[in-house]
Amino acid sequence: MTPLGRQKSTLNKEKYIECIDNLFLKLELAYHYQFYKVFGTDDRLNEGKKLWAMSLKSFSPEIITEATENVIGAQSYLPTLTDFLKACSEINSHNGFPSVEEAYIEARKSYAPRAEFSWSHPIVYFTGKKIGWNFIDEKDSRELFSSFKKIFNKLKEDVLMVKNLKFQLLTQTDLKINQ
Repeated sequence: MTPLGRQKSTLNKEKYIECIDNLFLKLELAYHYQFYKVFGTDDRLNEGKKLWAMSLKSFSPEIITEATENVIGAQSYLPTLTDFLKACSEINSHNGFPSVEEAYIEARKSYAPRAEFSWSHPIVYFTGKKIGWNFIDEKDSRELFSSFKKIFNKLKEDVLMVKNLKFQLLTQTDLKINQ
């Protein structure tokens, strides 16, 4: 990995840690007494942050921040981790993308020529293309799904952030998209 790659990774990690810290600060301010009842000691707070950070790692800091605002605005009581995961998933599903599970199944069921296949969304095609259609055709495993999920979420984040956009402009003749 190049120094630039390490620097970018470090910046992403710092941004994620800052996001989790902000999440807990906002929960503390919004649900003061309930928050202290659950995370009343430094040890419990640190363990809680670790658990939440590990559980939320598949979501971008932007989604976590939006979910924080949504949950605080909608719930009178301190949300559980499960409540918060649902809030993040809801935000993810409202952005026009299929779920990673739906995308994975669609990619596994697709057939050649892939550019002619009727895709639910271009991200499914590009995720499969990046992994390699031979791998998708040959095996179904946790490792393959994990790789698919990682690439899918990265491409989705790129699209949503409109930075480092890796999608090519497509014409209807390049790919058939279900509308």
